[in-house]
Amino acid sequence: MADTHDIALAAERRRAVRTLLAVPLLLPEHDEFPQVRRHADWLKTWFATFLGYRLVVEAGFARLFKAGLGPGAGRGLTRSTGAPFTPRMYSYLTLAVAVLLTSAEQILLSQLVADIRAAAVEAGIDLGDVDRPAERRALGAALRQLIAWRVLVEEQGSVAGYADDGRAEALLSVDRDIAAHLLATPLSRADTPEGFLRSASAAGPGGARHAVRRRLVETPVVYVDDLSAAERAWLRREQRRDERSFAEYVGLQAELRAEGAALMDPDDDLSDIGFPGTGTVAQAALLCVEALVAALRPDAPTARSGATPVIGVPVPEGLLDDLLADLVERHRRHWAAAYVDDPVLLREAVTGLLVQVRLMAPAAPTVADAEDDDAVAAARAVDARQGRGCTTPGGYVLLAAAARYAVLERSM
Repeated sequence: MADTHDIALAAERRRAVRTLLAVPLLLPEHDEFPQVRRHADWLKTWFATFLGYRLVVEAGFARLFKAGLGPGAGRGLTRSTGAPFTPRMYSYLTLAVAVLLTSAEQILLSQLVADIRAAAVEAGIDLGDVDRPAERRALGAALRQLIAWRVLVEEQGSVAGYADDGRAEALLSVDRDIAAHLLATPLSRADTPEGFLRSASAAGPGGARHAVRRRLVETPVVYVDDLSAAERAWLRREQRRDERSFAEYVGLQAELRAEGAALMDPDDDLSDIGFPGTGTVAQAALLCVEALVAALRPDAPTARSGATPVIGVPVPEGLLDDLLADLVERHRRHWAAAYVDDPVLLREAVTGLLVQVRLMAPAAPTVADAEDDDAVAAARAVDARQGRGCTTPGGYVLLAAAARYAVLERSM
Protein backbone atom coordinates (compact mmCIF):
# COMPACT_ATOMS: atom_id res chain seq x y z
CA MET A 1 0.00 0.00 0.00
CA ALA A 2 2.87 2.37 0.75
CA ASP A 3 4.29 1.87 -2.73
CA THR A 4 0.87 2.52 -4.28
CA HIS A 5 0.52 5.70 -2.24
CA ASP A 6 4.00 6.91 -3.26
CA ILE A 7 3.28 6.27 -6.93
CA ALA A 8 -0.03 8.14 -6.74
CA LEU A 9 1.63 11.03 -4.87
CA ALA A 10 4.41 11.31 -7.47
CA ALA A 11 1.87 11.24 -10.31
CA GLU A 12 -0.23 13.97 -8.70
CA ARG A 13 2.79 16.20 -8.16
CA ARG A 14 3.96 15.57 -11.73
CA ARG A 15 0.56 16.69 -13.05
CA ALA A 16 0.77 19.83 -10.90
CA VAL A 17 4.27 20.62 -12.23
CA ARG A 18 3.12 20.17 -15.83
CA THR A 19 0.03 22.29 -15.25
CA LEU A 20 1.99 25.21 -13.83
CA LEU A 21 4.55 25.05 -16.65
CA ALA A 22 1.72 25.23 -19.18
CA VAL A 23 -0.47 27.72 -17.25
CA PRO A 24 1.80 29.93 -15.10
CA LEU A 25 -1.19 31.96 -13.87
CA LEU A 26 -3.57 29.29 -12.58
CA LEU A 27 -7.08 30.22 -11.46
CA PRO A 28 -9.46 28.26 -9.18
CA GLU A 29 -11.68 27.05 -12.03
CA HIS A 30 -8.82 24.96 -13.43
CA ASP A 31 -9.14 21.24 -12.65
CA GLU A 32 -5.62 21.01 -11.19
CA PHE A 33 -5.90 24.04 -8.90
CA PRO A 34 -6.82 21.97 -5.78
CA GLN A 35 -3.80 19.70 -6.37
CA VAL A 36 -1.52 22.71 -6.73
CA ARG A 37 -2.76 24.11 -3.43
CA ARG A 38 -2.43 20.71 -1.76
CA HIS A 39 1.21 20.35 -2.80
CA ALA A 40 2.10 24.04 -2.61
CA ASP A 41 5.07 23.68 -0.27
CA TRP A 42 6.62 20.82 -2.24
CA LEU A 43 6.05 22.63 -5.54
CA LYS A 44 7.62 25.85 -4.28
CA THR A 45 10.74 23.96 -3.21
CA TRP A 46 10.99 21.92 -6.41
CA PHE A 47 10.60 24.88 -8.78
CA ALA A 48 13.07 27.00 -6.79
CA THR A 49 15.68 24.23 -6.65
CA PHE A 50 15.38 22.70 -10.11
CA LEU A 51 14.51 25.69 -12.31
CA GLY A 52 15.07 28.71 -10.10
CA TYR A 53 11.43 29.78 -10.55
CA ARG A 54 9.41 31.44 -7.79
CA LEU A 55 5.93 30.08 -7.10
CA VAL A 56 3.19 31.93 -5.22
CA VAL A 57 0.05 30.02 -4.25
CA GLU A 58 -2.91 31.92 -2.80
CA ALA A 59 -6.57 31.07 -2.24
CA GLY A 60 -7.57 32.79 -5.49
CA PHE A 61 -4.67 31.98 -7.83
CA ALA A 62 -1.28 30.33 -8.28
CA ARG A 63 1.48 32.23 -10.07
CA LEU A 64 4.70 30.68 -11.42
CA PHE A 65 7.23 33.39 -12.24
CA LYS A 66 9.20 32.36 -15.32
CA ALA A 67 11.87 35.05 -15.34
CA GLY A 68 15.28 34.38 -16.86
CA LEU A 69 14.36 32.40 -19.97
CA GLY A 70 16.97 34.18 -22.08
CA PRO A 71 16.49 36.39 -25.16
CA GLY A 72 13.93 35.10 -27.63
CA ALA A 73 12.72 32.21 -25.47
CA GLY A 74 9.47 33.81 -24.31
CA ARG A 75 6.13 33.61 -26.08
CA GLY A 76 4.17 36.72 -27.01
CA LEU A 77 0.52 37.28 -26.22
CA THR A 78 -2.12 36.70 -28.89
CA ARG A 79 -5.58 38.15 -29.41
CA SER A 80 -8.76 36.07 -29.59
CA THR A 81 -8.34 36.04 -33.38
CA GLY A 82 -4.90 34.43 -33.06
CA ALA A 83 -3.12 37.60 -34.21
CA PRO A 84 -0.14 38.65 -32.07
CA PHE A 85 -0.27 41.55 -29.66
CA THR A 86 1.06 44.77 -31.16
CA PRO A 87 3.51 47.07 -29.36
CA ARG A 88 0.62 49.48 -28.76
CA MET A 89 -1.43 46.75 -27.08
CA TYR A 90 1.49 45.94 -24.77
CA SER A 91 1.76 49.65 -23.91
CA TYR A 92 -1.91 49.80 -22.97
CA LEU A 93 -1.63 46.57 -21.01
CA THR A 94 1.28 47.94 -18.97
CA LEU A 95 -0.46 51.25 -18.36
CA ALA A 96 -3.67 49.50 -17.30
CA VAL A 97 -1.85 47.29 -14.78
CA ALA A 98 -0.06 50.33 -13.34
CA VAL A 99 -3.41 52.07 -12.87
CA LEU A 100 -5.19 49.04 -11.39
CA LEU A 101 -2.55 48.48 -8.72
CA THR A 102 -3.85 51.53 -6.85
CA SER A 103 -7.43 51.78 -8.15
CA ALA A 104 -10.63 51.20 -6.23
CA GLU A 105 -11.98 47.65 -6.04
CA GLN A 106 -14.68 48.62 -8.51
CA ILE A 107 -14.26 51.06 -11.35
CA LEU A 108 -16.24 52.27 -14.36
CA LEU A 109 -14.76 51.57 -17.79
CA SER A 110 -14.86 55.29 -18.64
CA GLN A 111 -12.88 56.12 -15.48
CA LEU A 112 -10.34 53.37 -16.18
CA VAL A 113 -9.81 54.69 -19.72
CA ALA A 114 -9.34 58.22 -18.37
CA ASP A 115 -6.86 56.99 -15.76
CA ILE A 116 -4.89 55.05 -18.40
CA ARG A 117 -4.64 58.14 -20.58
CA ALA A 118 -3.47 60.19 -17.59
CA ALA A 119 -0.87 57.53 -16.74
CA ALA A 120 0.41 57.68 -20.33
CA VAL A 121 0.88 61.45 -20.06
CA GLU A 122 2.70 61.04 -16.74
CA ALA A 123 4.99 58.39 -18.27
CA GLY A 124 5.71 60.55 -21.33
CA ILE A 125 3.97 58.14 -23.74
CA ASP A 126 2.34 59.88 -26.72
CA LEU A 127 -0.88 58.02 -27.54
CA GLY A 128 -1.83 60.40 -30.34
CA ASP A 129 -5.55 60.60 -31.07
CA VAL A 130 -6.88 58.27 -28.36
CA ASP A 131 -10.37 58.28 -29.89
CA ARG A 132 -9.24 56.69 -33.16
CA PRO A 133 -10.78 53.21 -33.73
CA ALA A 134 -7.28 51.70 -33.92
CA GLU A 135 -6.45 53.08 -30.47
CA ARG A 136 -9.72 51.83 -29.01
CA ARG A 137 -9.11 48.37 -30.49
CA ALA A 138 -5.62 48.25 -28.97
CA LEU A 139 -6.89 49.31 -25.53
CA GLY A 140 -9.83 46.92 -25.83
CA ALA A 141 -7.46 44.00 -26.55
CA ALA A 142 -5.42 44.86 -23.44
CA LEU A 143 -8.54 45.01 -21.26
CA ARG A 144 -9.84 41.69 -22.60
CA GLN A 145 -6.49 40.10 -21.69
CA LEU A 146 -6.83 41.41 -18.15
CA ILE A 147 -10.33 39.91 -18.01
CA ALA A 148 -8.92 36.55 -19.16
CA TRP A 149 -6.41 36.77 -16.30
CA ARG A 150 -9.22 37.69 -13.87
CA VAL A 151 -7.53 40.97 -13.00
CA LEU A 152 -10.80 42.52 -14.19
CA VAL A 153 -14.27 41.04 -13.83
CA GLU A 154 -17.20 42.48 -15.78
CA GLU A 155 -20.00 43.04 -13.25
CA GLN A 156 -22.31 45.05 -15.50
CA GLY A 157 -21.87 45.67 -19.20
CA SER A 158 -18.88 44.59 -21.25
CA VAL A 159 -15.63 46.06 -22.57
CA ALA A 160 -16.21 44.31 -25.91
CA GLY A 161 -18.18 47.24 -27.31
CA TYR A 162 -15.51 49.85 -26.51
CA ALA A 163 -13.59 49.24 -29.76
CA ASP A 164 -16.64 50.32 -31.78
CA ASP A 165 -18.06 52.89 -29.41
CA GLY A 166 -15.85 55.04 -27.20
CA ARG A 167 -18.90 55.86 -25.06
CA ALA A 168 -19.52 52.22 -24.09
CA GLU A 169 -19.76 51.75 -20.34
CA ALA A 170 -19.21 48.85 -17.95
CA LEU A 171 -18.75 48.31 -14.22
CA LEU A 172 -15.57 46.36 -13.47
CA SER A 173 -14.26 44.68 -10.32
CA VAL A 174 -10.50 44.71 -9.79
CA ASP A 175 -8.36 41.94 -8.28
CA ARG A 176 -5.30 43.89 -7.17
CA ASP A 177 -3.61 40.76 -5.80
CA ILE A 178 -3.43 39.16 -9.24
CA ALA A 179 -2.43 42.48 -10.82
CA ALA A 180 0.46 42.77 -8.35
CA HIS A 181 1.74 39.31 -9.35
CA LEU A 182 1.69 39.71 -13.14
CA LEU A 183 5.20 41.10 -13.54
CA ALA A 184 7.79 38.31 -13.36
CA THR A 185 10.75 40.62 -12.69
CA PRO A 186 10.56 43.52 -10.19
CA LEU A 187 11.02 46.93 -11.80
CA SER A 188 13.31 47.93 -8.94
CA ARG A 189 16.11 45.76 -10.37
CA ALA A 190 16.93 48.23 -13.16
CA ASP A 191 16.99 51.96 -13.88
CA THR A 192 16.60 51.74 -17.69
CA PRO A 193 14.46 49.65 -20.09
CA GLU A 194 17.62 47.97 -21.39
CA GLY A 195 18.71 47.10 -17.86
CA PHE A 196 15.28 45.72 -17.06
CA LEU A 197 15.37 43.42 -20.10
CA ARG A 198 18.84 42.20 -19.17
CA SER A 199 17.68 41.50 -15.63
CA ALA A 200 14.55 39.71 -16.86
CA SER A 201 16.52 37.41 -19.18
CA ALA A 202 19.35 36.60 -16.76
CA ALA A 203 19.45 33.14 -15.18
CA GLY A 204 20.09 34.55 -11.71
CA PRO A 205 22.14 32.88 -8.96
CA GLY A 206 21.62 29.43 -10.51
CA GLY A 207 23.72 30.40 -13.53
CA ALA A 208 24.23 27.73 -16.19
CA ARG A 209 22.34 25.10 -14.18
CA HIS A 210 19.05 26.97 -14.28
CA ALA A 211 19.63 28.58 -17.68
CA VAL A 212 20.02 25.23 -19.46
CA ARG A 213 17.16 23.53 -17.62
CA ARG A 214 14.81 26.43 -18.35
CA ARG A 215 15.64 26.38 -22.04
CA LEU A 216 15.16 22.63 -22.22
CA VAL A 217 11.74 22.70 -20.60
CA GLU A 218 10.49 25.89 -22.30
CA THR A 219 11.74 25.54 -25.89
CA PRO A 220 11.26 22.76 -28.48
CA VAL A 221 14.99 22.19 -29.12
CA VAL A 222 18.18 23.49 -27.50
CA TYR A 223 21.20 23.67 -29.83
CA VAL A 224 24.71 23.78 -28.42
CA ASP A 225 25.70 26.80 -30.51
CA ASP A 226 22.98 28.83 -28.75
CA LEU A 227 24.60 28.13 -25.37
CA SER A 228 27.54 29.82 -23.71
CA ALA A 229 30.68 27.85 -22.89
CA ALA A 230 29.57 27.43 -19.27
CA GLU A 231 26.10 26.28 -20.36
CA ARG A 232 27.53 23.78 -22.85
CA ALA A 233 29.82 22.39 -20.14
CA TRP A 234 26.85 21.99 -17.78
CA LEU A 235 24.75 20.23 -20.42
CA ARG A 236 27.56 17.83 -21.29
CA ARG A 237 28.33 17.04 -17.64
CA GLU A 238 24.81 16.78 -16.19
CA GLN A 239 22.60 15.73 -19.09
CA ARG A 240 22.22 12.11 -18.02
CA ARG A 241 21.33 13.01 -14.43
CA ASP A 242 18.89 15.68 -15.57
CA GLU A 243 17.41 13.25 -18.08
CA ARG A 244 16.15 11.14 -15.17
CA SER A 245 14.86 14.19 -13.27
CA PHE A 246 12.87 15.51 -16.24
CA ALA A 247 11.30 12.07 -16.71
CA GLU A 248 10.46 11.62 -13.02
CA TYR A 249 9.17 15.09 -12.15
CA VAL A 250 7.85 16.46 -15.47
CA GLY A 251 7.11 13.33 -17.49
CA LEU A 252 9.38 14.39 -20.37
CA GLN A 253 11.82 12.14 -22.22
CA ALA A 254 15.18 13.59 -23.25
CA GLU A 255 16.76 13.12 -26.65
CA LEU A 256 20.46 13.93 -26.46
CA ARG A 257 22.57 14.58 -29.55
CA ALA A 258 25.92 16.16 -30.37
CA GLU A 259 24.03 19.11 -31.89
CA GLY A 260 21.93 19.71 -28.77
CA ALA A 261 19.04 18.29 -26.78
CA ALA A 262 15.25 18.20 -26.74
CA LEU A 263 12.57 17.04 -24.32
CA MET A 264 9.76 14.93 -25.80
CA ASP A 265 6.29 14.77 -24.27
CA PRO A 266 4.72 11.30 -24.64
CA ASP A 267 1.33 12.75 -23.67
CA ASP A 268 1.66 15.46 -26.35
CA ASP A 269 -0.23 18.06 -24.31
CA LEU A 270 2.42 20.27 -22.71
CA SER A 271 3.49 22.35 -25.71
CA ASP A 272 1.49 25.40 -26.75
CA ILE A 273 2.54 24.93 -30.39
CA GLY A 274 1.32 21.79 -32.11
CA PHE A 275 3.56 20.56 -34.91
CA PRO A 276 2.69 18.84 -37.16
CA GLY A 277 -0.74 20.41 -37.01
CA THR A 278 -3.86 21.25 -38.95
CA GLY A 279 -4.63 24.23 -41.14
CA THR A 280 -2.95 25.77 -44.15
CA VAL A 281 0.15 27.14 -42.42
CA ALA A 282 0.90 23.96 -40.45
CA GLN A 283 0.42 21.74 -43.49
CA ALA A 284 2.52 23.99 -45.73
CA ALA A 285 5.27 24.15 -43.08
CA LEU A 286 5.42 20.35 -42.74
CA LEU A 287 5.55 19.77 -46.50
CA CYS A 288 8.09 22.57 -46.87
CA VAL A 289 10.44 21.23 -44.20
CA GLU A 290 10.21 17.72 -45.69
CA ALA A 291 11.27 19.13 -49.07
CA LEU A 292 14.06 21.21 -47.52
CA VAL A 293 15.48 18.20 -45.71
CA ALA A 294 15.45 16.18 -48.92
CA ALA A 295 17.24 18.97 -50.80
CA LEU A 296 19.76 20.09 -48.17
CA ARG A 297 20.51 17.17 -45.84
CA PRO A 298 24.29 16.58 -45.78
CA ASP A 299 25.79 13.25 -46.80
CA ALA A 300 26.49 10.93 -43.86
CA PRO A 301 30.28 11.05 -44.31
CA THR A 302 30.22 14.85 -44.48
CA ALA A 303 28.09 15.10 -41.36
CA ARG A 304 30.61 13.04 -39.42
CA SER A 305 33.75 14.67 -40.70
CA GLY A 306 35.73 16.83 -38.28
CA ALA A 307 34.75 17.85 -34.75
CA THR A 308 32.00 20.31 -35.72
CA PRO A 309 28.45 18.90 -35.82
CA VAL A 310 26.19 19.87 -38.69
CA ILE A 311 23.81 21.94 -36.59
CA GLY A 312 22.32 23.63 -39.63
CA VAL A 313 22.74 24.30 -43.32
CA PRO A 314 21.96 27.54 -45.17
CA VAL A 315 18.82 27.63 -47.29
CA PRO A 316 19.76 28.85 -50.80
CA GLU A 317 18.15 32.10 -51.87
CA GLY A 318 14.90 31.51 -53.72
CA LEU A 319 14.52 27.86 -52.68
CA LEU A 320 11.79 28.57 -50.12
CA ASP A 321 9.77 30.61 -52.60
CA ASP A 322 10.07 27.90 -55.27
CA LEU A 323 9.02 25.14 -52.88
CA LEU A 324 6.04 27.09 -51.57
CA ALA A 325 4.92 28.05 -55.08
CA ASP A 326 4.96 24.38 -56.08
CA LEU A 327 3.03 23.40 -52.92
CA VAL A 328 0.40 26.06 -53.57
CA GLU A 329 -0.20 24.73 -57.08
CA ARG A 330 -0.63 21.20 -55.74
CA HIS A 331 -2.87 22.09 -52.78
CA ARG A 332 -4.65 25.22 -54.01
CA ARG A 333 -8.11 23.65 -53.71
CA HIS A 334 -7.64 22.71 -50.04
CA TRP A 335 -5.74 25.67 -48.59
CA ALA A 336 -7.07 28.99 -47.34
CA ALA A 337 -7.44 31.55 -50.12
CA ALA A 338 -5.77 34.27 -48.03
CA TYR A 339 -2.48 32.32 -48.17
CA VAL A 340 -2.89 30.89 -51.67
CA ASP A 341 -3.39 34.38 -53.11
CA ASP A 342 -0.57 36.00 -51.13
CA PRO A 343 2.80 34.20 -51.45
CA VAL A 344 4.53 36.71 -49.15
CA LEU A 345 1.97 36.15 -46.37
CA LEU A 346 2.32 32.36 -46.72
CA ARG A 347 6.12 32.54 -46.67
CA GLU A 348 6.16 34.69 -43.53
CA ALA A 349 3.67 32.43 -41.75
CA VAL A 350 5.51 29.23 -42.68
CA THR A 351 8.97 30.50 -41.76
CA GLY A 352 7.57 32.01 -38.56
CA LEU A 353 6.15 28.64 -37.48
CA LEU A 354 9.33 26.73 -38.39
CA VAL A 355 11.43 29.24 -36.43
CA GLN A 356 9.10 28.90 -33.43
CA VAL A 357 9.45 25.12 -33.34
CA ARG A 358 13.23 25.44 -33.82
CA LEU A 359 13.44 23.65 -37.17
CA MET A 360 14.72 26.79 -38.85
CA ALA A 361 16.47 29.98 -37.75
CA PRO A 362 17.35 33.33 -39.28
CA ALA A 363 20.96 33.20 -40.47
CA ALA A 364 23.01 35.13 -37.92
CA PRO A 365 26.01 34.63 -35.61
CA THR A 366 25.20 32.45 -32.61
CA VAL A 367 26.37 32.62 -29.00
CA ALA A 368 29.15 30.17 -29.84
CA ASP A 369 30.28 32.32 -32.78
CA ALA A 370 30.72 35.26 -30.40
CA GLU A 371 33.15 33.22 -28.29
CA ASP A 372 36.17 33.49 -30.54
CA ASP A 373 38.76 32.43 -27.97
CA ASP A 374 40.60 29.46 -29.52
CA ALA A 375 41.79 28.31 -26.10
CA VAL A 376 38.21 28.15 -24.85
CA ALA A 377 37.08 26.35 -28.00
CA ALA A 378 39.90 23.81 -27.76
CA ALA A 379 38.86 22.90 -24.23
CA ARG A 380 35.35 21.91 -25.36
CA ALA A 381 34.36 18.45 -26.48
CA VAL A 382 32.63 19.99 -29.51
CA ASP A 383 33.57 23.30 -31.13
CA ALA A 384 30.15 24.68 -32.02
CA ARG A 385 31.39 27.81 -33.78
CA GLN A 386 30.02 28.27 -37.30
CA GLY A 387 28.14 25.01 -36.81
CA ARG A 388 25.17 26.35 -38.73
CA GLY A 389 27.25 26.85 -41.84
CA CYS A 390 26.09 30.41 -42.44
CA THR A 391 26.58 33.62 -40.47
CA THR A 392 25.43 36.16 -43.06
CA PRO A 393 22.22 37.88 -41.93
CA GLY A 394 19.21 37.96 -44.23
CA GLY A 395 18.54 34.32 -45.05
CA TYR A 396 17.54 31.22 -43.15
CA VAL A 397 19.28 28.12 -41.83
CA LEU A 398 17.65 24.69 -41.72
CA LEU A 399 18.43 23.24 -38.29
CA ALA A 400 19.38 19.70 -37.32
CA ALA A 401 16.04 18.71 -35.76
CA ALA A 402 14.37 19.15 -39.14
CA ALA A 403 15.87 15.79 -40.12
CA ARG A 404 13.12 14.20 -38.00
CA TYR A 405 10.70 15.11 -40.78
CA ALA A 406 12.58 13.47 -43.61
CA VAL A 407 10.40 11.32 -45.85
CA LEU A 408 11.34 7.65 -45.42
CA GLU A 409 11.37 5.40 -48.43
CA ARG A 410 9.62 2.10 -47.83
CA SER A 411 10.26 -0.94 -50.02
CA MET A 412 7.33 -3.19 -50.96
